Amino acid sequence: MSEAQPHILVIDDDKRLRDLIARYLTEQGYRVTAAIHAADARAKLASITFDLLVVDIMMPGENGLELTQSLRENSQVPILLLTAMGESHDRITGLETGADDYLVKPFEPRELVLRISAILKRAQARGERQSSVGAVKFGAFVFEIERRRLFKGGEPVHLTEAESELLFQLARRAGEPVSREMLAPQSEEGGESRLIDVQMTRLRRKIEDDPRFPRFLQTVRGRGYVLQPD
Repeated sequence: MSEAQPHILVIDDDKRLRDLIARYLTEQGYRVTAAIHAADARAKLASITFDLLVVDIMMPGENGLELTQSLRENSQVPILLLTAMGESHDRITGLETGADDYLVKPFEPRELVLRISAILKRAQARGERQSSVGAVKFGAFVFEIERRRLFKGGEPVHLTEAESELLFQLARRAGEPVSREMLAPQSEEGGESRLIDVQMTRLRRKIEDDPRFPRFLQTVRGRGYVLQPD
């Protein structure tokens, strides 16, 4: 998670409220991206790494609870739910889906900021604890193995699912050559070893200063690839 200007995705089909939240959070120093529904949010999540999601529950199509539950299958991104339903069982349902917090409409903008700040602090502390026992460092990069998140100088680096899986397989055997045959079954693109070479090329472009002469993601002739940690 970025310590400066955390990036927040606001997902709400109500344009007035969506714009109001985005404007207020921007004024408070956050970077904000808006999505009008779950499908729009998924498209943005596929290409951008966010520090926190603000999700309205009542949306057409896939609602906020369904989106939260789905995201929790493979992501620990912090989520704050917004809803007009304030009964205790509604709050419990929201938290049971995996949300980090729950804020009932109408709300004071200041309370929203305080809730977001608290969630981000908890997430940062959790990430630091996990990094201390499950991370690989190489150059300016830190890869959190269990969370499969890559950071450069504290800033998140977006990885596709295939790139994240490839780096995960290499990181948990850091310093040891891993064959293409071992890596290929992990590929989301059919398990062909030649596709691992394509993914490696893409990954090197994000990590290496000169992908033609890799320092960290090295080829071991006849054996595969190796991630060389510090």
